[in-house]
Amino acid sequence: MANRNALVNSPTPPGFGLTQRLVVNARVAGPRLGRDVQTVIKASKSGDWRVDDDGAVYAAGTLLEPGEFTVEQEYTTAKQDEHASALHGGGAVVLDTAVTEELTREGLANDLVRAVQQARRDAGLHVSDRISLTVTGDEAVFDATVAHRDHLVRETLATQFGSSPNLDDLAAGDGAADVTVGDGHPARVLVRKV
Repeated sequence: MANRNALVNSPTPPGFGLTQRLVVNARVAGPRLGRDVQTVIKASKSGDWRVDDDGAVYAAGTLLEPGEFTVEQEYTTAKQDEHASALHGGGAVVLDTAVTEELTREGLANDLVRAVQQARRDAGLHVSDRISLTVTGDEAVFDATVAHRDHLVRETLATQFGSSPNLDDLAAGDGAADVTVGDGHPARVLVRKV
């Protein structure tokens, strides 16, 4: 059974750039396996090997003993936005770093929470004060407020909440704070104690 795209006890989906290779130590395995060592070596090179759930390694159906083999991890080019790293002593870390629209909206919403909390502090409000919150900004900021409204309201203790996709719906001089969120998105937040 080929097992070149799996990690011991931790399957890795294909496409992450991580593979494993079985290397048979003929000097150690040879005395025990005799002529069968050649079959085991060929099986390891062709991918006819597996690692059981308990960590036992088989090549061509033959159980290999500790010291008779090594399982090497290889890193090849992964898809864009995916990064993998082999760890010393075995194991690997695979990160999917693609930023989806949903992750972008979530990041903007979290950054808006940070901006609102700063506006609360600047206004001298107590951490437990309930507020009325208005947020204006570009379309991306507005989409984030719509998608993550409950999160914004809960994290800022807003009992009233409104948002607009037009930055100028809040005038800069009416107590609204100009902020930049996410990757340079201008927004305004108006915080009032209720």
